[in-house]
Amino acid sequence: MINVVVLNGGRGAGSLIPTLLDNSSLNVTSIVNAYDDGKSTGEIRRFFEMLGPSDIRKVQELMLPMEDADYKSNLSIFQYRFPLDQNYDEALKIINEFASTDSKSLLGISFLSNTIPTQLRIYLKEFVAALSILENLKGTKFIFSDCSIMNCIYAGAFIFHKRNIEDATLAIEKLFNLRGEVIPTSIENKKLAALRENGEMLYSEAEIVELRSNVRIEKIYLLDEIIDRKAFDGLELSHKKQYLDQHHCYVAISSRAKIALQKADIIIYSAGTQHSSLYPTYLSVGLAQAIADNHKALKVFVTNIGADYETPSYKASDYIKGAYRYLKLSDQRNYSLSDLFSVNLVNNSQNSPDESYVQFDKDEMDKISVPLIHDSFESSEFRGKHDGKKLLSALLKLYESSYK
Repeated sequence: MINVVVLNGGRGAGSLIPTLLDNSSLNVTSIVNAYDDGKSTGEIRRFFEMLGPSDIRKVQELMLPMEDADYKSNLSIFQYRFPLDQNYDEALKIINEFASTDSKSLLGISFLSNTIPTQLRIYLKEFVAALSILENLKGTKFIFSDCSIMNCIYAGAFIFHKRNIEDATLAIEKLFNLRGEVIPTSIENKKLAALRENGEMLYSEAEIVELRSNVRIEKIYLLDEIIDRKAFDGLELSHKKQYLDQHHCYVAISSRAKIALQKADIIIYSAGTQHSSLYPTYLSVGLAQAIADNHKALKVFVTNIGADYETPSYKASDYIKGAYRYLKLSDQRNYSLSDLFSVNLVNNSQNSPDESYVQFDKDEMDKISVPLIHDSFESSEFRGKHDGKKLLSALLKLYESSYK
């Protein structure tokens, strides 16, 4: 078996991971960070003071075994969200009724298996019991509007597994007999923030994701606590930077993530949103070291095809430069490009590129001492998206020719 580790966000490798999983010769592991704080994930984080399960959940959904007799039910549970106008009492009643009976049906979703509903019942009991106390302490009710039921299940699993998101993730993986592994980058509950080049502060992961501007993000930070917006906005720019540098937390990579990278035969830096999904992962202490010290692995950087809202002015060279910058920030070791990257895959579009495509800046790319493959990796069906089969074909050819 070839051990493949993908560094990605929630849906950043949506075209690649299913293709990898369909190849029986590959053992697939996804490493994602859990700093998401938008929508119902933000509500879960505020009440349970835990990392956000949404990106973990999204990748695990891709790994549900289709041959399972309960596949459709499992998929429905992973995808179910309460309506936008969900009544609090009604949502709690639905959860309580399932948690306190032997029903094999949750939210109208029935299971043939006894194991899954039994374990979900345990986790939802933990969720309800913890939520009751937390609501009293906070003096406010939990908002179920547009809430993922799996986020509630994850919160219960987090409490059940002694507030360890890594153990909760592993338990969910085993429960649904997933086809691969998903590992959180770190188990430390930090908050993501960013400073833009014009001095404007982005106070949460949600604000970074929602950014719609050509003003670049200067730097991202991981903090213990959410900053008081009103007070911080009044500071001079130099004082903002000083505070952020002093309070940035260099979190340690999780034990399972470190082992996965050490054992990897192929390491893939997936395409995706940079500042909210990928750069925070690269900041983890021990991650760059595990990659650099794995001398046998093929280390493949996949450049975005389409520009995203966080990096609208990025050219092809900016992606690998940005990754290199944040990987080096995690410790004091002076990594070379070749320590971290074996090859850079950049799409050569067969379509007619427009402003929505990442521009291939050949002169700058030629200055980067990483071998470049400039070829067609774009899906013929989804404009601006990668074709998983094309990527896998290139990966396996590289691996078989040079690394096997």
